[in-house]
Order: sequence, then C-alpha cells, then structure tokens
Amino acid sequence: MATFVLVPGAWHGAWSFDPVIPLLERAGHTVHALTLTGLRPDDDAATVATANLDTHADDVLRLLDRAHVTDVTLVGHSYGGMVISAAADRAGGRVTRLVHLDAYVPRDGESCWSSTTDGYRQKFLAGAATNGYAVLPPAGGDPRRRPHPFASFTQAIRLTGAVDRVPRRDFVYCSGWEDGTPFTHLRTRLQADPTWQVHDLPTVHNAMREAPRAVAALL
Repeated sequence: MATFVLVPGAWHGAWSFDPVIPLLERAGHTVHALTLTGLRPDDDAATVATANLDTHADDVLRLLDRAHVTDVTLVGHSYGGMVISAAADRAGGRVTRLVHLDAYVPRDGESCWSSTTDGYRQKFLAGAATNGYAVLPPAGGDPRRRPHPFASFTQAIRLTGAVDRVPRRDFVYCSGWEDGTPFTHLRTRLQADPTWQVHDLPTVHNAMREAPRAVAALL
C-alpha cells in the first residue's frame, strides 16, 4: 500500500481532496492532505505576506519529518505541482513517485508566473490589487477558498536535479476546461519525454470534485 501526501492548488486547502481521500483510504492507503501556509483560516496578514514557494516546500518536508514517512507519493494539483517539485528535490530520496494533477511541472529557474498564460498573470495581478501580497480567488467557486500568497506565484524554483531522479513521475491532463487550460504545451512536452507517464482525463480542472473515482484510480 502507498503513502500519499496531497498538496492543493492556489486558493484551496486540504478540503479540496475530500472526495478522493476516503476512496484511497478504503483501498488501504495512508493519506495526508495539506493546507499550505498562508491558506489556513487562522493565518494572519503577516503570515500570508511572507509565505512563498520555499515556505510551501518546507510545509511538505515538515510533514514527512513529522509522520516519519519514506517511499511517499506526492500529489500536487495545479500550483501544487510547483510545491511537490521543490519538496521532492530536497527530500533526500524519500519521494518515490510524483503525480502532477493538471499541475505545473517546473524546470530550474521557472516560476508559476513564468509558466502560466497571460490570462492567468492578469488574474494574479487583479487579485493582488487590494494589498499587493495576497491574491484574491476568482469570483465564484468554493467559498472556503482563501487569498493566496502572491510571492509563491512569482518566486523562481531552484532545483538541483534530484527531482529528476524520482523513480516514477505522472502528469494528468484535464481536457475539459471551459476557459482554456494553461497546460496544453506542458502535456506536449512531457509526452515526448520517456521518463514521464501522461494520462488524460476529460474533466474540468478540479477533477478531484468532478471525477473523484477516476482520480483515485489513477493514483
């Protein structure tokens, strides 16, 4: 049985994986779901303002230390792909599988900002206009979403190459976006890389909510 650490995307918390967690646990797996620093309900303004990509990678590494887990599968949704890449690069071999669930797969020196589309960069700027450090979630969607630390979108990832030695790496491409996915070019890139396994799901971006059984089966 596997040990999963689930990392949500921007604006979301551990609750975004609620439909998937019981399916994995009923299959006998151990599951840890994270709410990243700055996204927790009791985080104050200073915590949100100072949180960045390194902070979020450290959240994952602290969980691995606290739970004493090795041979772990990190699952990152959307922005969470940045986080699991950074964490796996620093985890000292404890990560044996990465699953980028409709998520960014950065190379050294890239950021969420540099990897996304102009449309999403405009959304980030508009969302941060109120205070400059917290990006408000787009209108609509789950009311539990919280403002996301702007610095985590713009900080460039630093990778040593250790992440490329994770034994198994999966990318799940969700093709049913209504407003256009930013991951089409990434899918093309990874399909040409024999070290990656690429899977397609005909769902919207938040596949955990729309197709939890399909997501659990892939995991």
